[in-house]
Amino acid sequence: MNFTWMAWTLPTALFFIAIFTLIVSMAVWEYFSPGGNPRVGVLRFETTRGDRLFVSLLGSAFIHLAWLGLVGSNLWWALALSVVYAIGVFRYV
Repeated sequence: MNFTWMAWTLPTALFFIAIFTLIVSMAVWEYFSPGGNPRVGVLRFETTRGDRLFVSLLGSAFIHLAWLGLVGSNLWWALALSVVYAIGVFRYV
């Protein structure tokens, strides 16, 4: 297939592959353990695994945008910060 019109780069492809992998992993997790494991965390309302994944992806997008605006285009530290943020969201939210 010819995807040159999309201007795909390796980081772009890895980004979309990672999100696809996360969604498939959550679907498999939900299949083997249905119910989403709802719980009340620091936000004081009930969240499920899917809610926590959405909040972590949304927060990671904002972390990366802020990093681009304030620091520059080297996003490895933003990625590390996003992973720590996602772990915190899944643990405490």
